[in-house]
Amino acid sequence: MENISRLKESHLSPPCMVRNLPWKIMIMPRNNPNHDRQQKSLGFFLQCNGESESTSWSCSANAELKMISQKPGGDNFARKIQHLFFMKENDWGFSHFLSWQDLMDPEKGYVKDDSILLEVHVKADAPHGVCWDSKKHTGFVGLKNQGATCYMNSLLQTLYFTNQLRKAVYLMPTESDDSSKSVPLALQRVFYELQFSDKPVGTKKLTKSFGWETLDSFMQHDVQELCRVLLDNMESKMKGTCVEGTIPKLFEGKMLSYIKCKHVEYLSSRTEPFYDIQLNVKGRKTITDSFKDYITVESLEGDNKYDAGQHGMQEAAKGVIFLSFPPVLHLQLMRFQYDPLTDTNIKINDRFEFPEKLNLEKFLQDKEKTPANYVLHAVLVHSGDNHGGHYVVYINPKGDGKWCKFDDDVVSRCTRQEGIDANFGGHDDEISVKHCTNAYMLVYIRESFIGEVLQSVDESDIPDTLIERLLEEKRVEAQKRKERTEAHLYMNVQVATDDLFCGHQGSDLLDIEKANFRNFKVKKTATLMEFLETLSENLKYPILQLRPWPFAQRTNHTYRPTVLDIDRDINKTIQELAEGEGPWTVWVETLTPESNKDRLPLFDKEGDVLLFLKRYDPRSGSISYCGHIYMPIVEPINSLIPLLCARGNFPQGTDLILYEEVKPNLVERIEDYHLPIEKGLEELMDGDIIIFQKEESEHDHYKLPTAKDYFRDLYYRVEVSFCDKNIPNDPGFTLELSQRMNYDQVANAVGHYLGVDPYLLQFFYTQGYRDGPGNPIRCTYEGTLKELLVYFKPRQPKKLYYQLLSIKINELENKRQFKCTWVSCKLKEEKELVLYPSKTGTVKDLLEDARPLVELQPDGTGKLRLMEVISYKVFSILREDVLLECVNAGATKTYRVEEVPLEEASIAQDEMLIPVAHYHKDVFATFGVPFMLKIKHGESFSSVKDRVQKKLEVPDKEFEKFKFAVIVMGRQTYIPEDKEYYVDLDDFSPHSIQGGMPARPWLGLDHVNKTPKRSRNYYLEKAIKIHN
Repeated sequence: MENISRLKESHLSPPCMVRNLPWKIMIMPRNNPNHDRQQKSLGFFLQCNGESESTSWSCSANAELKMISQKPGGDNFARKIQHLFFMKENDWGFSHFLSWQDLMDPEKGYVKDDSILLEVHVKADAPHGVCWDSKKHTGFVGLKNQGATCYMNSLLQTLYFTNQLRKAVYLMPTESDDSSKSVPLALQRVFYELQFSDKPVGTKKLTKSFGWETLDSFMQHDVQELCRVLLDNMESKMKGTCVEGTIPKLFEGKMLSYIKCKHVEYLSSRTEPFYDIQLNVKGRKTITDSFKDYITVESLEGDNKYDAGQHGMQEAAKGVIFLSFPPVLHLQLMRFQYDPLTDTNIKINDRFEFPEKLNLEKFLQDKEKTPANYVLHAVLVHSGDNHGGHYVVYINPKGDGKWCKFDDDVVSRCTRQEGIDANFGGHDDEISVKHCTNAYMLVYIRESFIGEVLQSVDESDIPDTLIERLLEEKRVEAQKRKERTEAHLYMNVQVATDDLFCGHQGSDLLDIEKANFRNFKVKKTATLMEFLETLSENLKYPILQLRPWPFAQRTNHTYRPTVLDIDRDINKTIQELAEGEGPWTVWVETLTPESNKDRLPLFDKEGDVLLFLKRYDPRSGSISYCGHIYMPIVEPINSLIPLLCARGNFPQGTDLILYEEVKPNLVERIEDYHLPIEKGLEELMDGDIIIFQKEESEHDHYKLPTAKDYFRDLYYRVEVSFCDKNIPNDPGFTLELSQRMNYDQVANAVGHYLGVDPYLLQFFYTQGYRDGPGNPIRCTYEGTLKELLVYFKPRQPKKLYYQLLSIKINELENKRQFKCTWVSCKLKEEKELVLYPSKTGTVKDLLEDARPLVELQPDGTGKLRLMEVISYKVFSILREDVLLECVNAGATKTYRVEEVPLEEASIAQDEMLIPVAHYHKDVFATFGVPFMLKIKHGESFSSVKDRVQKKLEVPDKEFEKFKFAVIVMGRQTYIPEDKEYYVDLDDFSPHSIQGGMPARPWLGLDHVNKTPKRSRNYYLEKAIKIHN
């Protein structure tokens, strides 16, 4: 930089390309406002990709910024930075890199001929979000991140580069597997694409095959657990195939767990297989230290002696020793551990060294056939804390010391130092080593197996059927992508033929929402002639033997075919004819084979009308489609009758009743058959429907004797889904019911479908805002089904909820539901009881209802009691004559039923029942199962403690840590441990409080809560499951 003394504004150096991005040095004069006199200094920054307008790029780098001394023997001045460069922070450095005074100091020699030399050494990771060709730079490709799946991507790359495993995965038979649910096929797909694709590979199909919902994919699971679950899943899928046993052959070692008595001849041992070894990091410096710790012998002595059966309690040595190590050794470094002090999981970032070559001979009981010498193959690394962060993996693909970094979709070459030394963890003077970045899983390969484990895998090792299937998938996906990109050029034409009208039992000719049309994707610019050619080719009819009739929505809400002037419109485009973007619905009339003609009859659109015919059969209460006919509009209606008899399979001369289907719920009888068609039918149009039935003298015995009755009943029919309210997301079943049904008729229909007594069903409204069960519907409901469904929108699916009852609904509605917990004599919360006592009943009635549902002690009192529990403390024992209407549960209030213990069956004058509860330090932080305890005036407190210990079944060692306190109104008074205390009942009698209810003291047991808490991040800690 020349003319430094006259530097007034910022200057940039020419760009230098590092990792495909332009990097520049930026300098500027800066004033330090914090000093009394404004002190001038030099700002020195490194800028990355400064002129890019993209917002998605990022690049992590560390750099050394140097001011070069131009004086012979002078010292350079350097400072280091480490930064993630991205659009909003594309430069990083020092506003006050060097004071102006030091810069100009001739002794330091930075300035020569009014110019300075600045130098930056940049070490950048491969960038994200920019054009980075991983395949070109490394020969490998990465995996796309679905949101937080970098943990899975690291593992998949590690397994992929275990070539022997990859080869076995390819050979798993998946020809008949479901492509969306098969884990082996999904893994084959990912491995194949990693091997042959030039771009990052997606994993959505793989996680979908696991049965994971979207939420699971966006959670950071435990990699070690995922590794075990995935290998277990693959091992089970390989059973019975040509690659059975591959997983244990590669990953399974064996260890011997033993307990050996010191003074008698007694040895207990068990051989256990392992797929990975968990090594302690805390307090250990190297892998060797951790292995020594792993096989350290523990002495069992004192209170911890070993029960050696007939030899009694013996001093013993307990330990493990390795019998064999596998070809591929997975070492899990226990960086994530539970901290009892903070009651959370924490990450241990301590320095922990691991070598590139590892010898494990000394940890084996006996030498194996080949030396236990291992070469480091993969280092899985985590940056961040326990609650999140980022995962990458460094892999030595060929075991030859040439390392690559796999960071999701970006793969780059890296040095041995970056892959190994920089991931030991711990503090380092080097700014390039982040304190929270360290290895948590290592993969070593046994030297004697390297050739086999890392054998080459090429296309000839992959079954042809698998390659064909995966290429076909690719072709179909490419076709779908093409269709999506070109979708705006096409429109959908829905084609109906006569076979769609057959069997239709409703209004019009078909149900437009449910009809199974033949769908044609037609270019919007295609002409009618081109469309007819397409129809001819697909329906296998010559053009002259088919005629399209577009459906149109009439003003009376019917949907009928209308005439199309083919001669006039033959060159019009489909978009013009459809009058919109579609879909365009068309009925295609075709020539019937029995007509013996070579073309359809001509249709005079001025003098003819297209009529459709339906026959109604009152015996079966059903409609039959009887085709269509062209009729001159001046012909009398009775000229239709011979044709109707033929089409309806009636003898000629049969008396028929004719109706016109005008619209839903409006079917009009045609009275005068002598009138011409144009006058006999209301507002005659193409597509009108005539319904006919045989005239019978007595047809009142039929449920729906006439077509008019049938269509009126049809108008009120509605499909209702019934879902079991006790089954989450129950799809339920659907029944077609009449909206005019009352409660009993609906209950009978549902009961008949389920095969249960309709009185053992209870129905519930749907809560519209959250689509769940709402309030119950009373069995005395007097309205109709239509009124129950009034809140549903016209096209919205109608839904009601139900539940099966153990008592009849009319009895239930005179009772109330009461939930409580049954607690056994061992103070275990056994089960929830759902009772249905009478609304006007008492506690005694409730206890009698509970009796058949619980298991009483054979030699117990047989007497039950109901207790009110608030915040894990017994608040009261309810008298049997208390009315149930006064007993109501709340957010912190529950009720429990228990058998009165024998020792509490009778209480003398100098005795008292007191409530006992568990807490730890804070008297308001109660937990566990509280209970009642009988105490006697004047007895020693040590005997009370003995009874408590016996009741809780707590071991002596643990019970020694318990403290006891009398608690009143939140104030605790600890019972002294150093001197004997004798029970004074006054201490536990209710204390009167001015202006309020008496406060009842309780005995508190102060000890650590051993029941694990549900963490706030509980959802993050769910066990990993592969569901398929």
